[in-house]
Amino acid sequence: MTSRMILGMCGVARVFVPIEAFAKDVKYKCADGSHLTASFTLPGDGFGTANLVFSGSGDTYTLPQALSADGGRYADENTEFWTKGREAKLTRNGSSTTCQEE
Repeated sequence: MTSRMILGMCGVARVFVPIEAFAKDVKYKCADGSHLTASFTLPGDGFGTANLVFSGSGDTYTLPQALSADGGRYADENTEFWTKGREAKLTRNGSSTTCQEE
């Protein structure tokens, strides 16, 4: 009975943790010389997002998570950021580069 109560309390506590508490920031260096920080959020009622902030230029992109058979893929009509392990592929306006986690 005691173990059920503890497990139940843990389950209730988890419900009240905001999804933003699980966000993860990852820094990348890309082959084209760009540096970016990607902030990943977990899915709530739907898909998660990746917020990309580029060092130097201040460019930012918020990309919704997209379907992927392998890795994490975030995309809109002009930009795609596809991660797998410590590597990523960034495509902006038809131009692609590879990125490595720093």
